[in-house]
Amino acid sequence: MSAKDTLRRNKTGIQTILCGDRKFILDKVFENDLITPREYNNLKSINKEDDEGHVVELVDKIMNKGEETCRDFLDLLQTDEDIKSTFPSLSNIQLPGARPLPRPVQVSSSHSEVFLGQDKKRPKMDDLYPLNSQPVGLCLIMNNVNFTDGSVRRGSDKDAQSLAEVFSELGFRALMCKDQTKDQMEQTLTWFSSLNDHALPPQEFRVEEWSGTGFTEPQQPLNHGDAFICCLLSHGVKGAVLGTDRNPVSIKHITRSFRATEQSALTGKPKVFLIQACQGKDEQCGVLVKDLEEDNCGGGSIPVEADVLVAISTVEDYVSFRHRIDGSWFIQSVCQQLRERCPRGEDLLTILTHVNNDVSQKEASSQPGEKKQMSEVRFNLRKTLVFSPHHT
Repeated sequence: MSAKDTLRRNKTGIQTILCGDRKFILDKVFENDLITPREYNNLKSINKEDDEGHVVELVDKIMNKGEETCRDFLDLLQTDEDIKSTFPSLSNIQLPGARPLPRPVQVSSSHSEVFLGQDKKRPKMDDLYPLNSQPVGLCLIMNNVNFTDGSVRRGSDKDAQSLAEVFSELGFRALMCKDQTKDQMEQTLTWFSSLNDHALPPQEFRVEEWSGTGFTEPQQPLNHGDAFICCLLSHGVKGAVLGTDRNPVSIKHITRSFRATEQSALTGKPKVFLIQACQGKDEQCGVLVKDLEEDNCGGGSIPVEADVLVAISTVEDYVSFRHRIDGSWFIQSVCQQLRERCPRGEDLLTILTHVNNDVSQKEASSQPGEKKQMSEVRFNLRKTLVFSPHHT
């Protein structure tokens, strides 16, 4: 019996099982080149109300691509360990013997693992930022909710908690400073950028640490590890983030506070800035796209501006959207993509590209294309940055 006929006979059972995690199976099919980037984006954004409708569209797409793709799809369902553990009921469906998929090669450091398909270039250890310290580093969350003019950024606490949870899972100590003026933000950034020895932050900074269930006062001194994450959640204007007094702190000043120096504990280490803030007052609109086709650091020194990545919720001049209960589009997408993709060994730039795509597909109006958002990533990283979940 042909693979296509086998898939057709078992279509209902397979679809019912795969409905358990439609996004996971869509990503797996895309990662194994069974669908094109354009098909992936179309399937991800189809207007279906339930999981079954999305899975039906995916399986129909596979069947329409012919015998070889159907065979590869059936092989994937039977041989991929992640799929077998996610959908154990697939073993109850009688399918023909599968061809073994290429075994992944493993690149390991003393504290992290990266799994790559055999058809991809195996990175040298020198091409990866080493993340061997325990904890991996500090994740500082600056969460401005209540402003002196009486405005409140509802939903920001949800973003702060989501960030604390995901970066704790990735081996970081998650810290939060809440409701800081411009001057307080600058003082906090200066203190963290100059931190070299084990120390507790000054009481006036009101730093709290994520305990797994909430934020409490830090009990252990802080020190930098092998990476630093800084998340800024606030109102903003073009090129700047606002303190609770509505005075701006420029993004350039924020990142340059962590310039490489001979004294800095973070010199040569990755510094990631995730910024949820408007960058203007304009609202982006969308356009309909039809028939779119896809087409080692060898020296003994590094530039002072090196090893920085800045991801901003929106491009300059435009607003960014935040749900009053569920949090912002950008931060929630970052957390979701980190949770899904870090266990697969994907690097941060690849993950943030998925974030860009995810945010770009959201709609802030019932009229498609009327209100859109496009997040942005800027970086001068010298190596590949891969975070791995840490189980304590």
